[in-house]
Amino acid sequence: VKQSDDNLTLETSGLACIRDDRTLFSELAFRIGPGEALLLEGRNGSGKTSLLRILCGIRLPDAGTITWGGKDINSLGPDYHEHTAYVGHRDGIKLDLTPLENLAMARALGKPNDITLEAALEQVDLYGFEDVLTRNLSAGQQRRLALARLLVTDTVLWILDEPFTSLDVHGIQVIEELLDRHTSRGGMLAVTSHHAVNLASTTIRRINLSELAA
Repeated sequence: VKQSDDNLTLETSGLACIRDDRTLFSELAFRIGPGEALLLEGRNGSGKTSLLRILCGIRLPDAGTITWGGKDINSLGPDYHEHTAYVGHRDGIKLDLTPLENLAMARALGKPNDITLEAALEQVDLYGFEDVLTRNLSAGQQRRLALARLLVTDTVLWILDEPFTSLDVHGIQVIEELLDRHTSRGGMLAVTSHHAVNLASTTIRRINLSELAA
């Protein structure tokens, strides 16, 4: 991942999300800059996934603005999305393809970078499994493959919903190292996690949405 432009920061102001006539959060403001991570905490139903979907542009906020490099993300459209990558709490990989084929598809759908697909698999400890059908991998291996897709396109802001789901202690360490490398190169993270997140080189900002509920 290339170094991000210092001007490419994500800022929100006055964000609100309402679901089923219930305000999950309102007047939410934060900023994520190069080398920084936003960690969203809170009980189930507090709006963590909804907020990530808003940051992706999948869902519109009920109030407030989101800017990227000082410009509204809705006006930027594809010029914003080419900088972002989203991995939801579901893996979103094709079980009838091999890991190499899954990564090749992810690369074709995004803005390719210079890393080889084999090197991406090695970074998530899946080298040697490149030609195995994905359905024959363990749940933890499938999760690491889902996250390996982040490595094969040139994106700055990674938006991750429970990235450590299904991972054992070793798998969590592998992914934490991957995330830390991303921010050390100027990348940014917005993450939800029920696990403790240990990123030694990263400035982590925490927001607990349960504390913001109306």
